[in-house]
Amino acid sequence: MFSLLLFTFVASVCSQSKLLPGSCDFESSTCGYTPDTHFRSWTLNKDGRFVTVDTASEGEHQEAPEEGGVAAQRGEASARGVLLSPVLDQEDWSCLRLVYQITGAGGLEVLLRSEGKGFDRPLWSSQAPSDSWVISSMDLPNTTEPYRVAIDGSPGELQGSSVAIFEIHISPGYCLECNFEETHLCGYRNQWNTNVNWYIGGGVAVQSDLPSDNTYSKKIGHFMYVDSIYAKTFKEVAKLVSPMTTVPMSGCLGFQYQRGEKPGNRFSVYTRDQLGQYQEVWNAASENQTNWAADPSEWIPVQVDVKAPYPVQVVFEVGFNSQRGGRVKVDDITFSSEFCSADTEPTFDPSIANCDFESGLCHYTQDTNLGSAWKREAVKPNLFRDGDHTTGAGSFLLSQSRVTPGSRPGARFSYVSRLVSPLLPGNMKYCLRVHYSLRGFSQTEQALVVYLQHQSSKKQEKVWTQGERSKGIWIANDITFQTTQPSKLLFVSICRSFWDCGSVALDDISLSLGDCELKAGLSLSVPGHCDFEAGLCGYAQDKRGDAGDWMWRRGSTPTSYTGPRGDHTTGLGYYMYMEASPLVPGQGVRLRSRALRGSHLPKCLRFFYHMYGSGVGELRVHLARDGEDTLLWKRAGEQSVAWLRAVVEYHSDYQHQIVFEATRGSSVRSDIAIDDIVVENGPCKEIEIHVANGSSNEIE
Repeated sequence: MFSLLLFTFVASVCSQSKLLPGSCDFESSTCGYTPDTHFRSWTLNKDGRFVTVDTASEGEHQEAPEEGGVAAQRGEASARGVLLSPVLDQEDWSCLRLVYQITGAGGLEVLLRSEGKGFDRPLWSSQAPSDSWVISSMDLPNTTEPYRVAIDGSPGELQGSSVAIFEIHISPGYCLECNFEETHLCGYRNQWNTNVNWYIGGGVAVQSDLPSDNTYSKKIGHFMYVDSIYAKTFKEVAKLVSPMTTVPMSGCLGFQYQRGEKPGNRFSVYTRDQLGQYQEVWNAASENQTNWAADPSEWIPVQVDVKAPYPVQVVFEVGFNSQRGGRVKVDDITFSSEFCSADTEPTFDPSIANCDFESGLCHYTQDTNLGSAWKREAVKPNLFRDGDHTTGAGSFLLSQSRVTPGSRPGARFSYVSRLVSPLLPGNMKYCLRVHYSLRGFSQTEQALVVYLQHQSSKKQEKVWTQGERSKGIWIANDITFQTTQPSKLLFVSICRSFWDCGSVALDDISLSLGDCELKAGLSLSVPGHCDFEAGLCGYAQDKRGDAGDWMWRRGSTPTSYTGPRGDHTTGLGYYMYMEASPLVPGQGVRLRSRALRGSHLPKCLRFFYHMYGSGVGELRVHLARDGEDTLLWKRAGEQSVAWLRAVVEYHSDYQHQIVFEATRGSSVRSDIAIDDIVVENGPCKEIEIHVANGSSNEIE
């Protein structure tokens, strides 16, 4: 029933002497792991030595108790099983290896639950079914706060679906570290090649011409090796690949290696991100081996700095040109969060280039040598002009690349507004997110252009040009670029002529390291968080007492003079809204969050709402518990043509849900929308700007 991999893994664990608390093979007990009573229980199978959570039958869904209204999401609580580890107090980094299987359909997620905090920190998740057991690795961070590991299994609705766990193995150190003495090889795998591959060397059946391993300096130890004797074609490549880390990896990577006296190969080490992009961090040609002994059996230590502010795999790659390429061995891979050299510069913090312009220009400067400056403005919430992107009532930058009063058609002039970022280090890849909004009546293809200005040559390299022509909405754009030398970003708005001259607003600039596609793939589901770009994130329609549903939509709503023209997240994405036309005044719709854990600490709820239209009714936010609603926040009547930010701080010691309730007003021009919901451990740092109803168009 189980694959051979299972039994070899068990044998290795039995011989492992450095298992930490929280490890369990479920052979005869759950080792202190207990179920979260708000969810379905895991079942211990004593014969098969594993725990499982299966699809609940239809009857079980119907009979599941609605404790405090928390199970109202049509069997969510009865379908999920949450297994909690004993309290762990591990101040150093450790590695959790999980042996699991998803049968049919479903998902598995591993989270960290800190005592006293209301939200679990996601570490890893998978929804990939398999016909055999799978091993995954995840790094447990060093912390002074006790925590528990929460394992959340959700079998799908397909009959026979289940999620099972065979082994939980926690060992000291990072998951990248390995001495290859265990048969699971720390999750390292050979990337199969028809001819040349990595093999396990050493042990009882060691080849007579292979050396001792580095770990024990004896024949009984193990290492990994690749041999050119099997090469058949030109440029044969063998790759040994680590598991994908679950945390950014910046520090010192160490390992031991051997090569023949006359190596006819290229030996390199790379990092590979989740997009499959490689970056070389070391190669043997760069090593000065003149100081090493001539004995080819000597193990050579290597230490190299790695700067990966995102999860990566480490790839040991050997390329051969012929069967005379020799042999390469690797052993004792280590990692430290401290850089190898004290002279290594710390990883650059890109947040220095972040700015929402609420308190000024941050670290940005203006270059007015060629034209006019960007002007910092704020528009009070009103029914005619859009405000900023950050809060709907804050500050943003407005380019002055527009004709001045008294200019006549045909006049020869040109205005340029240039905003200059702080200096960015070279040889790095960045992800820039910028929000912009086209204003005014004129169109221009160069309303906003982003350049990279090199520090040494002052040469300007165009990295992005605004192409979207939608007006009056805040549009988000993600831009990936790479610097070859220290450089600055230039945000340029150009006015070429009377007929080709517009205005553009700029807000919420953020910068991170790595490819933008990589950043988008890093997000893990967090209860209560949702931007609605990929669905409802666990939010569900609450049918108790409502007359319709919240609608998932992009673009403007069908009814004119009400509702948003785009979402808040990107301007071109999705949001949730109440369509007022099929309802009668006083009827409403309710949207309910997933169950949220209680804690003695305050929580902070932030979201954006849109209430524009002459007949707008009410938007309420409730805390639902024990079948009762407690009002947390409400707004009534027309508020603004802009998305406005709401900030709500609340307390709940018990498990609860957040409910968004919208009620139709006096006319069909009563659409209400919400977007970008975030629930975090509080207290709230921001202050909500309260809006007085009216039609002000005042600019501050």
